[in-house]
Parts: sequence; structure tokens; C-alpha cells
Amino acid sequence: MAEKSEPTLAERIEAVEQAYEFMLAYAAQGRGDEDGGSLREFLARAAAALEGLAAAARTNVQDSASRQAFAAFLEVLDDDARKAGAALRLVLAQKSITSQLVDNLNASIHVRALLTDVFLIDEALKRGEG
Repeated sequence: MAEKSEPTLAERIEAVEQAYEFMLAYAAQGRGDEDGGSLREFLARAAAALEGLAAAARTNVQDSASRQAFAAFLEVLDDDARKAGAALRLVLAQKSITSQLVDNLNASIHVRALLTDVFLIDEALKRGEG
């Protein structure tokens, strides 16, 4: 049986971004019930992508001069991923996921901090600082 490889940082970021975009659209629909599972799939993929997110980012840091700065920020990323993941899992644990619940998740400071972290680390690594 072939061993399943860990998702790359880019794949993890993509899962988080896709889930957030889906959540924005879902929240705007004013639904009192679920959409048949698509929302749960996006949320579950995002929650899974957060597990080991900082470690995946760490593997992309190449420049030893900036390694210390990245290391400090990766601690922040790991903490924010843990907090946002807890919020995602709380929503996933609900029997029914309404638009209002997703709107509250979108507004969560933990989700917003995670998104900002992801955009920042992605851009910093693209700039060759990593």
C-alpha cells in the first residue's frame, strides 16, 4: 500500500482559502439548514490542513539569516492554527450548520488572525526571504 504524503504548504493554504471563500458565500445565503454536505467538506479539509501547518511552513524556510525571525512567527502561526482549528471543529460538531453560525465563525478573531498569518507567511516565503 502506498504511503500517503503530507500536504504541501501551498495545498494547506489553498484548503484554508477555499473554505473561507465558501464560508463567506454560505453565510450570505441566510440558510437555516445545511447545503447537503459541501460546507462540512470544506470545513473538514480546512481543519485537516491546519494540523501541521506551521511545520509545513518551516520546511520552506531556506535562508539561515531569517530562520530565527521565521521561527518566532511560526510559533504564532501554530497557535493561531490551533485556535482556528478548534473553532472549525466546534462548528463541525453541530447537528446543523446555519448561515448565522458560519457568519459568526467568519467573524471569529481566531479565523481572521489565521488568514492574515497564512497570507503573510505565504508572501514572505514567495519573496525569497525564506
